[in-house]
Amino acid sequence: MKIKLDENTNYIVSGLERSGTSLMMQILKSSKIPIAYDDSRKSDKNNPRGYFELEHGKIIDSLKNKTFPMEKYKGKFIKVTSWGLQYLPKGKYNIIYMIRNIDEIIDSTEKMTNKKMASYEKDELRNCLVAFDKKCLRWLELHHSKDLSYIVIFYNALLNKVTREDELGVLASRYGNYDIVKKGKNVIDVKLYRNRNTNGKN
Repeated sequence: MKIKLDENTNYIVSGLERSGTSLMMQILKSSKIPIAYDDSRKSDKNNPRGYFELEHGKIIDSLKNKTFPMEKYKGKFIKVTSWGLQYLPKGKYNIIYMIRNIDEIIDSTEKMTNKKMASYEKDELRNCLVAFDKKCLRWLELHHSKDLSYIVIFYNALLNKVTREDELGVLASRYGNYDIVKKGKNVIDVKLYRNRNTNGKN
């Protein structure tokens, strides 16, 4: 059953880069929840199923320049990584914010850029990403109102078979589509979970 979203609301999937935003777009699409993306950024070895982005991932530049046609995408989910949240124009928003283990994000970024970081560089980046994630969550909390609502989804919980259904259930109850649990489980491929944190740190 296809879900119809509020046509007066902009729907956003957000989070740090490499936090699972593309996976979330796949889950929504599989559950027949409207999403919008184009083919400007092709799939590759880092995201073999695609990036599900608009404007070749340059949407933040358009938001900063106030040229992005946000009105055009009401009633559909689009992907705007966390740095772009500060540039959203005034309006009504419903946001899914993705959280992922920071060390996994760093490992994934290293592989994506094919650039090995020194330990001190990783430490600096980790501190920056942790601080920025907290800042974004604080921004969402402060702006939570009748015009902005959000939920947080944990990437690592989605990839864990013990917690997967519960995390998908959060989405299902939020958007009134209980196919999300079944469809989402079919979308999640643990073979693509290649940058796992094994030291217990977040």
